This record gives sequence, structure tokens and C-alpha cells, in this order.
Amino acid sequence: MSKDFEQINFEPFMKHNGGLLFRTISENESEFKTTIKENHLNAAGITHGGFISAIVDTGLSAVAYKASGNSSCATISLEIKFIAAVKLGEELFGKAKIQKRTKSMIFLTCELTAANQIVATGSSLLKILNKKIAKTGTDV
Repeated sequence: MSKDFEQINFEPFMKHNGGLLFRTISENESEFKTTIKENHLNAAGITHGGFISAIVDTGLSAVAYKASGNSSCATISLEIKFIAAVKLGEELFGKAKIQKRTKSMIFLTCELTAANQIVATGSSLLKILNKKIAKTGTDV
């Protein structure tokens, strides 16, 4: 599908967090990435778990938005497993996959990698609200 990563914009939250680049792999898979900056670090000097959680939630929500025909979706559940640290300057890559879709729900999984190793995995259940929202950036 899309070979290049494209910037999407979730005003104001992801703009504040530095943005997220996306590309579509297939109807059920997308990839996203961001570069870790100093404001993403915790007191230990590694990427804050809250930032990683936000990236997973935003990435999976963007995939659900596209899969639902640009309808607003709400996160019902989000599970994150932290596996390894992510350091300043590293690119954080996410691969999102739709596992199942019903009329009102989308089940997704995600794997995050940095420096060629898995750093976190996640899963999410999103409720399709059937409320179209204005496009906030480049299509996912």
C-alpha cells in the first residue's frame, strides 16, 4: 500500500507529543513511528512508560479510525506490556494489526520495536461511535 511514512496530526495531543508518522501495510495492518526526544524521558533517562502507552493508544486508535470509515472511536481497554527500555534519539516503530472487527467494536494488537528489539506489546478494544469526525491530517 503506502511505502512512505506520512505525518498525521491529532490536535492538540499528538502535536504536543511530537507527532506520529504512519504508513498503511494492508487493509488490516499499519505501521507508525516517532523519534524519542528529551521531553519523552523519565527521571531515569529512558522513555517514560506513559509516553509509550500514549503512542500505542494513538497508533491503534488511528488504525481503528480508518477501519471504521473515519468514525470517532473510544478506547474501551488498553493493555501494555513493557519489555525493554527506549533511549533518547532512538526511533520507536509500531506495527498495528486488526485482529477482529464487529459492527460496533475493533480489536487490535501492536508491537513496538526500537534498535531492532521488541520494547513493548499492546492490545486494545475500541468502540466505534459512528460519529464522523473531520480529518485531522494525512490519511492513515
